[in-house]
Amino acid sequence: MARKLAVIGAGLMGSGIAQVSAQAGWDVVLRDVTDQALTRGTDGIKASYEKFVSKGKLDAADAEAALGRITTSTDLGAVADADIVVEAVFENIEVKQEIFRSIEGLVKDETILASNTSAIPITKIAAVTGRPEKVVGTHFFSPVPMMQLCELVRGYKTSDETLAAAREFAESVGKTCVVVNRDVAGFVTTRLISALVVEAARLQESGVASAEDIDIACKLGFGHAMGPLATADMTGVDILLHATSNIYTETQDEKFAPPESMRRMVDAGDIGRKSGQGFYKH
Repeated sequence: MARKLAVIGAGLMGSGIAQVSAQAGWDVVLRDVTDQALTRGTDGIKASYEKFVSKGKLDAADAEAALGRITTSTDLGAVADADIVVEAVFENIEVKQEIFRSIEGLVKDETILASNTSAIPITKIAAVTGRPEKVVGTHFFSPVPMMQLCELVRGYKTSDETLAAAREFAESVGKTCVVVNRDVAGFVTTRLISALVVEAARLQESGVASAEDIDIACKLGFGHAMGPLATADMTGVDILLHATSNIYTETQDEKFAPPESMRRMVDAGDIGRKSGQGFYKH
């Protein structure tokens, strides 16, 4: 019997999770609030499959079969028979909590409830449900079809069984997992990249070095595939600003306080590749 996954949010992350899961044999329902959002999501999945087929990395028949395993819905009730639900909406705790409140009464008792958050404590999301032991973080990385990592986050009450089920799911779709045993804001990866980006932005802001030279230093000195400011542009300066602000609010640790230059970039709409301008011109 095929395993059933529900993904809430058809944006870049949600559609990517749906894509790799369907390719791995999961039956997937992708849910968003509008048909337009769902169309954008499924169009992106089709285009990605086509790219893999054209490069010889995926058989055309397998791509067609994977697409056939994805259905879409604007009805939250579509999650009802899922074995795992992955929430992948905007990084806003109130929005996420409202989703978890809503789906709790719709799904089976044994269903695993997962959040793709990159910085919001899982415990805070789980606390609005009556089954916090069934809630876990599954932090995938963008672009999901290309990135190998999945960060599994244990909330304060997440059970061993839930963590094990989340690992089984993530590994089944081809990911390597790391486990965050203590639910700190930003987990492991977002804390590390946030601290690095914030310090790099401060160095650039104060004229110590150019964005290019800071990134070259990290690439050649530390062996990083991409420098922190180029990473910020790829991820979205606004996304990283939001993440670092969340961590700073939670920890009051000054190393996570975003510099004024990052805030002004976001105010001006210079948010990276998606706007054509960030720390670099694109």
